[in-house]
Amino acid sequence: MSAVIEIEGLRKTFHSMRSGRRVAVDGFDLLVEEGQVHGFLGPNGSGKTTTLRALLGLVRADSGRMTVLGEPSPELLTRVAGQVGAIVESPQFFGNFTGYRTLRLLARAGGVPVSRVDEVLELVGLHDRGDDRVRGYSLGMKQRLAVASALLKDPRLLILDEPANGLDPAGIREMRDLMRSLAASGVTVLVSSHILGEIQLICDHVTIISRGRRVATGRVDEVLAGHDRHEFLVRVAEPERAVELLHAAELTAVVDGGALVVGGVSDPTVVSRVLGEQGLWVGELTPLRPDLESVFLELTGAYEHPSVPRQVDDSSLPQGETVIDLDRGVDA
Repeated sequence: MSAVIEIEGLRKTFHSMRSGRRVAVDGFDLLVEEGQVHGFLGPNGSGKTTTLRALLGLVRADSGRMTVLGEPSPELLTRVAGQVGAIVESPQFFGNFTGYRTLRLLARAGGVPVSRVDEVLELVGLHDRGDDRVRGYSLGMKQRLAVASALLKDPRLLILDEPANGLDPAGIREMRDLMRSLAASGVTVLVSSHILGEIQLICDHVTIISRGRRVATGRVDEVLAGHDRHEFLVRVAEPERAVELLHAAELTAVVDGGALVVGGVSDPTVVSRVLGEQGLWVGELTPLRPDLESVFLELTGAYEHPSVPRQVDDSSLPQGETVIDLDRGVDA
């Protein structure tokens, strides 16, 4: 598979009079290959949005190498900008414009046929609300409109920063289905989200960032398997006695809420045999598999170390920072 996004050694620091020098991204690496739905995860202030902004030329990196669709970024990003759709942070629209007019203006500015507007409104479930003014849209509808704007160019690469923000459960499911259908059609998707259950359902690969550094990357199932402690939930009539028997058999076991958690078990039939031989019959024997949320909390320290100071706010930019708009060029 060919690389759609490559980041090597990305580093970005911010400076302010109040807090001084703060490292937002510290030698970060990312590889997204063609056809992937790749989840990009990290706590608030971990460097996710700074990374995406640097990749798209919206903030100047201190060092590192980046490519998008094979072109160095941001130096030659304009060569492939027409094949990239992106939402980074909360999008802003003119409230007096209708959704249809908003997308029509963006289509004309980007050289996209206006007929594409109806197609993307249908894709994101806003076709029936396209003639309503944006100021009357809910947060979730505005998010759908933002996704529609990113899809206007029929991109090969779609970068979505918190696309499910403000969506209700039905909307989240529709967004999941949309990303799956885009991936099936050949679009590569890089998605950042705090809804880890959705990432686990949608994505085939994941990269986790913490304090500006990569702490995990790979296929979702492989990342989860790497944190599998081979634990089982066991229910028996006499849990305290069962613990003693399992300890005698050199197995780890603790009582947890009336049940047992037995760890380090490669063959669960051993548990049934040890207890059954002593007349304790197992009523339940359930594997406790790690999910993406538990792995995320373990890797980022968000659970064990909630008081650790966060990295610099991704949304902050120093005065005078150069901003590059993919369609308009360079603005001071």
